[in-house]
This record gives sequence, structure tokens and C-alpha cells, in this order.
Amino acid sequence: MKKAEGKVALVTGATGGIGFEVAKRLGNDGYTVVVNGIEDEVGAERVKELAQNGITAEYYGFDVTNEEQVTSNINRIGQKYGKIDLLVNNAGGLGGRSRFEEMTTEFYKFVMALNLDSVFYASRAAIPFLKNGKDASIINFTSNAAWTAGGPGAGIYGTSKAGVHSITRALAKDLAEYGIRVNAVSPGTIDTPFHAQIKSTKPEVFASWKNNIMLGRLGQPEDVASVISFLASTDASFITAETIQIGGGQALGI
Repeated sequence: MKKAEGKVALVTGATGGIGFEVAKRLGNDGYTVVVNGIEDEVGAERVKELAQNGITAEYYGFDVTNEEQVTSNINRIGQKYGKIDLLVNNAGGLGGRSRFEEMTTEFYKFVMALNLDSVFYASRAAIPFLKNGKDASIINFTSNAAWTAGGPGAGIYGTSKAGVHSITRALAKDLAEYGIRVNAVSPGTIDTPFHAQIKSTKPEVFASWKNNIMLGRLGQPEDVASVISFLASTDASFITAETIQIGGGQALGI
């Protein structure tokens, strides 16, 4: 795989978990990495950690659910570098749990904004700069919940991630004429702080999850980062509009 020297990658939600591992992997691949988050002190620490590993990185603090913040910051990034070669729309989350009968409009809008609006805002803002990039692409994060509709109380999360699956394909159609590829990854159960609460309160339940995974183990952030690295590379130059499951066969059930 060719090194990506001179290329610029923006990774949203990259101050921890999978996002930080993706930033680290892309940095090791040769990218200058722009790390996004909403905790500025944590962001500064992450950039320092990346620098200690020889990675050129900087932090931009903005809320991906805020249209104005997303647009203004991505404009700043694009104008600084003159281009963006890779946008990784990693930011997102469950946002909590609520059954539809009790669901407030505010909760519905928040989860949709966190997972779907954020992809739209960031992609729209980045497109003019991706057009200046080399082998440019967008990589989005969907979820098994896009197909299963989520567990109890996670129905709107599943709905938002199904939207990410669809917008990935729509963006791929829209941007193909510019040579910009758009793909998505769909991680299964990955051992990150996302599952910290159940891991600490119900360790036996957490441990049992691997029983539903064909390969018999939970995923690690590195498993996702390596697929992102591949999709961003010229080795994947003929792949667009695809969603890759990264779940050890979990989507098929056993």
C-alpha cells in the first residue's frame, strides 16, 4: 500500500475510541490528520500523543450537530491546506434509549442530528476541498442497527444509521463524476468506551456477546482502522458506494 504523504484527512469524533485509532492509523499511513471533537483538553492531549508517534496532527473543536460550526471549521481546514483528501465521518452515537411511545421530539432530533445530519453537514462542506484532493474519498460509519433496526429503545438510532447507509450511496452517485469515492463501514461489537457502562455493571453480559460472533471474539478499534486505511488507499480505487461489515460475521448470527 502506497504511503499517503502530502495528503490531509479529517476525522470527526476522533478524540477517543475507534475515531482516535483511525486517526493514528491514517497518521502512520502518512496523512496529516485533523482531529475533531468537542472536548478541547482531550483533543490537545490526543494531538500531543499523535505527535509523540511522529504523526503530524492538529485539533479542531466543533460540534458535528451544529451546521454553522461544521461549515465554518471545515472551510478553515480546507482553506489552510488548499484541499481535503479524506473525510471520515466517524462522529455519532446511541444518544440514549427511548421507546417510540415515550420518545420526545427533542430526543428524536438529537439522535438524527448526531448520526445523519452530521454526515450531511460535513460532507457538503468538504466537497469543494475534496475536489482539489488526490484520490479523494469520504468514509462514513453506519451500524448493524441499520439492518436490524436496533435493540429495545434504540430504534431511532437504527433509523439514523440506515440513513447513513443510504446517503453513502447517494453521495457516491453524486460525486463519481469528480472521481471522489464514498464508502461506509459498519462495525459490529467493538470493545471501546462506547460499551463501558454495561462492561462495568454487567460484565457477564458483556462477555457473552462474543458468543453471537462467528469468529468468537469482540472487535478491536484496530480492526476498524485497518479497513478505513484500505478504503482510503489507491488499493480501493475501484470501490465506491459500498458498506463493509466489520463484525466477525456477527451480522449473520450463529
